[in-house]
Amino acid sequence: MTESWFKDTHLCTICDALVEVTRKDEFRNIWHCGVECNLLSVEDATILPTTTKGNEMNGMTETNLPLSEAERYNPNQLVTYKKILNDETTYSTEKVVDIEWALDQARTSKSEYIKLRSLVDGLNDKIVEWTNPNYSKEEVIRELCEYFGINPTKQVRVTGTIQFEAIVDIPLDEVQDFDAHYLLADDLSLTSYNSNVDINDWSLEDTDVDWD
Repeated sequence: MTESWFKDTHLCTICDALVEVTRKDEFRNIWHCGVECNLLSVEDATILPTTTKGNEMNGMTETNLPLSEAERYNPNQLVTYKKILNDETTYSTEKVVDIEWALDQARTSKSEYIKLRSLVDGLNDKIVEWTNPNYSKEEVIRELCEYFGINPTKQVRVTGTIQFEAIVDIPLDEVQDFDAHYLLADDLSLTSYNSNVDINDWSLEDTDVDWD
């Protein structure tokens, strides 16, 4: 059954404001600025249900069609669920979006576990093969790295001497007191653009200034 709705338009005689009221019950006077407004018009505001080709026969209309899964989805909806840990049962309440993130992480972890479990299971046959005396230690290590897809590295400490040349602009009133070692010790830096090289420490041993 369709309900009847009306839109009333009123005028405030004090401030000339238009006041619109949508109602489905009986008409009532509207007050504004402390006085009763004048009724200008009454319009039918009833919205009739529409039908589509796919639902005319079963009586379904656009206004009472069931919501789709996407329309029902609410990422911020709170969900209470049961957790059992060490034989202890607790109840937690979290948002749907947080539960989705946890489930996605669990699926990723399970996929990684299955992959590693398969490698470990296959390692039994590899070990039997590598015990063959015809395999050298280097061959076993190489095949082991290839099997697990790893590339082990060995760290070494490297020391050396670097020679550099720098051009420095000195104000004329500071030439007499210029200290190249003091300046470069503060302003000079040493870095590496290779991710496999880490500069831990460096020092400036001596400097020489060419005044010509």
